[in-house]
Amino acid sequence: MPIPNQAALEFLQTRRSRPAKTLTTPVPDPDALRALLTIAARTPDHKKLEPWRFIVLEKPALERLAALIPARAAALDIAPEAAEKMVRQFADADLAVAVIGTPKPRDDVPEIEQVLSAGAACYGLLAAALAAGWGANWLTGWAVYDRPFVEQGLGLQPQEFVAGFIHIGSEKARPPERPRPDVDAITEWVRE
Repeated sequence: MPIPNQAALEFLQTRRSRPAKTLTTPVPDPDALRALLTIAARTPDHKKLEPWRFIVLEKPALERLAALIPARAAALDIAPEAAEKMVRQFADADLAVAVIGTPKPRDDVPEIEQVLSAGAACYGLLAAALAAGWGANWLTGWAVYDRPFVEQGLGLQPQEFVAGFIHIGSEKARPPERPRPDVDAITEWVRE
């Protein structure tokens, strides 16, 4: 019979992202963040390819990214409200980690498995930050899918992509619980 880790199960059963707009300083120092990144790097990874990497974005880097948004929004004809929301996502943040998918061409490991591993790294970092007592949120948005923005702003190579920005900080307001999926409605049991 397995021996459950009750504390871990309780954490996972009650895990709740914190809206990025409710996060403030202090943020994890480099040693604390390195510990969280170490946990995130323990994600499932077929053949140990490490098809992801981390870019730690501190306040000045986030402000630089925010400054790139208006020109990219204009070039893409993004609605002003959506452009401003993206500016705020970066300008109002104090710390975010960009989890970068870096698929490796391999015949024995399909790219989708590598993409899913990058997503798992996002979740690992999010869960680690929350378990460590920080507020955290996993965000994307239209700019993540804009090649000129990610290449200019983050220096990504053509085969790389942003799996997510994990915002981490101190929470100034705890959000209420939100409705969760009805597991019975989304689960099919196959017994034969």
